Amino acid sequence: MPKSQIHSVHIPVMGTAFSIDAPVKVARYGIHSFISLVDDTLIEHMRKFYCTKEGEPYTAITKYDADYRARRITEYLNLVNRIVQRQFDLVKNSVFKPGTEITKYFDLLDDKSGLKQDYWRMLHLPEGEEKRRAQEELRSQMRPGDINVNIMTKVDRDNYDPKGNKLPQEFSDALSALRGYAQSSVSSAVEFSAGINRRLYSYVENFKDFYADATGHIKKRIILKVSDFRSSFIQGKFFAQKGIWISEYCVESGLNCGGHAFATDGFLMGPILDEFRLKKQELVGQLHAVYNKALALKNRLTFEAAHTVRITAQGGIGTLKEDKFLIEHYKLDGTGWATPFLLCPEATNVDEVTLHKLAQATEKDLYLSEVSPLGVPFNNLRGSLSDTEKEAKVFRGRAGSACPKGHLVSNTEFTSEAICTASRQYQKLKLDQLGTLRLNPEDYKTRFDNIVKKACICHDLGEGAIVKNQIETRVPGFTAVCPGPNLAYFSKIVTLQEMLDHIYGRINLLNSTPRPHMFIKELRMYVDYLKKDIEKSMHDLTTQRVRYFTEFKNNMLDGIEYYRGLFPQMLEETQEFRQETLGELEKCRQRLLQLTKDYSSAFLTPSAFVNVVNVGHIP
Repeated sequence: MPKSQIHSVHIPVMGTAFSIDAPVKVARYGIHSFISLVDDTLIEHMRKFYCTKEGEPYTAITKYDADYRARRITEYLNLVNRIVQRQFDLVKNSVFKPGTEITKYFDLLDDKSGLKQDYWRMLHLPEGEEKRRAQEELRSQMRPGDINVNIMTKVDRDNYDPKGNKLPQEFSDALSALRGYAQSSVSSAVEFSAGINRRLYSYVENFKDFYADATGHIKKRIILKVSDFRSSFIQGKFFAQKGIWISEYCVESGLNCGGHAFATDGFLMGPILDEFRLKKQELVGQLHAVYNKALALKNRLTFEAAHTVRITAQGGIGTLKEDKFLIEHYKLDGTGWATPFLLCPEATNVDEVTLHKLAQATEKDLYLSEVSPLGVPFNNLRGSLSDTEKEAKVFRGRAGSACPKGHLVSNTEFTSEAICTASRQYQKLKLDQLGTLRLNPEDYKTRFDNIVKKACICHDLGEGAIVKNQIETRVPGFTAVCPGPNLAYFSKIVTLQEMLDHIYGRINLLNSTPRPHMFIKELRMYVDYLKKDIEKSMHDLTTQRVRYFTEFKNNMLDGIEYYRGLFPQMLEETQEFRQETLGELEKCRQRLLQLTKDYSSAFLTPSAFVNVVNVGHIP
């Protein structure tokens, strides 16, 4: 790892609240983190909170102010930037003595980093001029972590003025968030996740900070969170054609992650990373040619050499050996650790009740739910405060939420203006409709449960920061939380030092629950996901779904064969562990083959599948 890269690990975005002020907590120590830009109401609450805490003047930006969403985001990011710079200056200028902030900065580093080794050499120097020069050299190499942001591309509600008139598209949620970031003072990266949004992507070229200057420096970089190589190339080319360079592709496991789970078509993380490893230079070369052509058409400076492209990965990483293998085997530039940091109050916002629920959570408590109004599987914690309150409302005959923020509105089944499927308005209308269908009790209950299971996550995901920081709000919420399944193997509430010590292999924070390798865990989840998807489709099985299930299964079998050759190469692991992992791999393969037999009508025969591929239709 180059000395300029302080940490190989970063803290990804988590929900809307859990990492909302992570840079204020960790950036002074050189750790990159991500702020969600979904919830501008929460962002405004946090701006007021930190202005008060830091002694800065605060003037509210209300929903009646022009361009309020973008302005809230800009002002909050500017505030966070000022706080981080002040904090970092204090860290950098503190003395090298036990217990000081500058000592903590270096103690957190990976022992194998060049900067850490320079620090150790300084410690062993006798007092004098040489030691003083070594300390100044260390200070000159210190960097704060980046104040990165995340925009969920699909959370892009159109907005209206106070009189009910629809505003131009640049005032939609996603475009306003981008404008808020673009107009801020930070030099960092915006991460686009959850798929392609062409109007958002096209909007980027309106802001100068996304273009490289004459030295090749890009003040505001773009990161794409991706699930496969092909999509990465398509999206990268879209930006390159506008003279915009993608600085990083972050590969996230489709299912072994926190928050919303965007499953691939059976493509597994290992083979996906391998494709990036093998084709990175091809990706960079082709995009660079397109990029330069676009710059020339815009009469902008072109670049002989391509800008830096980072490939990173996140989702389910839990041990030093996994992390090291990913970086060394796949030539990654870094990794993201999210879910374990929920147990680290120094880094994230989790209220005390939820924090202890997370610490006690087992594998059975962490599940892929259907509570999200987006209609995308959502990683959830059984017994969360949000779900408990949601069920209590159903029991009281008042199903649904008041929908105080409305970021996830999408349904126009009953109304001309989109409303949220988790809202009280929608659920009442849908339940009234259900009552007219004269269904048998079993069918009625199934449909009833499917209606009322949706939760107000755009409001409740923000509650952790509100409760922890004792912020008074007009509309009370109940904390929703979205940990990945990896949390089941962590049970201790820890300090930032302990978490970094675990990541870098200095201590072990795993509990006694047997933990499979991250690739096996993801594979198991994909088998479960496929089974559940097939069961939901059996009553109305179309030729399109049959083809999809067949391709899904075949992609998984290809991934299993890839792992069969990969696992013996994990020489950091013990021989016993490698053998056990190969055994788990075979169990997954057998489960998948049994699934194919049990639901044979959901799959094409091999000869029929070849016909589909070659001819393009199902016989």
